Amino acid sequence: MARIIDGNEKNLVGERVRQLRIERGWSQQTLSNKLEMLAIYVCRGSISRIEDKLRTVTDIELYGLARVLDVPMESLFADAELD
Repeated sequence: MARIIDGNEKNLVGERVRQLRIERGWSQQTLSNKLEMLAIYVCRGSISRIEDKLRTVTDIELYGLARVLDVPMESLFADAELD
């Protein structure tokens, strides 16, 4: 079965997550801590890899990211390019 995302990039939301986090003045650790408050455990290093598109994002993590960043889930895909 073919993967939806081929190549080096493993997610479509990393750049937008980074942008929203920086707009809020949060560190990667702060974002990790906020996710932990929802019982979604993503360490700071994993946040970095998500933002660099080196790590996949689960549906639960995607939900948590949208919730803590206070944006609609669809907006995390803004500007994402599908080739």
